[in-house]
Amino acid sequence: MNYTVCHCERSEAISCLTRDRHALRARDDTKRGQALVALLVFVIMAITITSASVSLMIVSSGAASVVEGGARALAIAESGAENALIRALRNPTTYTGETLTVGDGRATVVVSGTNPKTIVSRAEEGSYVRTVEVTLQLASGIWGITSWREDTQ
Repeated sequence: MNYTVCHCERSEAISCLTRDRHALRARDDTKRGQALVALLVFVIMAITITSASVSLMIVSSGAASVVEGGARALAIAESGAENALIRALRNPTTYTGETLTVGDGRATVVVSGTNPKTIVSRAEEGSYVRTVEVTLQLASGIWGITSWREDTQ
């Protein structure tokens, strides 16, 4: 501890030393308080950055599940259209469609027209709905696919 040389009488010297000791202790308490404030600011910044990162991950995973659900529904719609193609080629006059269960989803297939023949496959899986439309044309006794598109209504 640093003591200031005091040019006082003995009774005044004791009070001078006590006053210096209190001043030093107050200065140490201030430094400890500053370190606590700096630590609190750092902790708050770390919590804020961590919270932002976690919320971004939650939003990203939600968006990824929406894309994945839509892709599964599209795959089911295409499966329904492919099944309808095979059935329409095997039985072109009487096949008008069906409901096909694929995994957790279902495809409702409707076949209409004679030449060209249109196949519409509407798939539902949970809250996701996708539709595929295929057009067949008969030319020289051979059925050919003239268009295959996803209906974006």
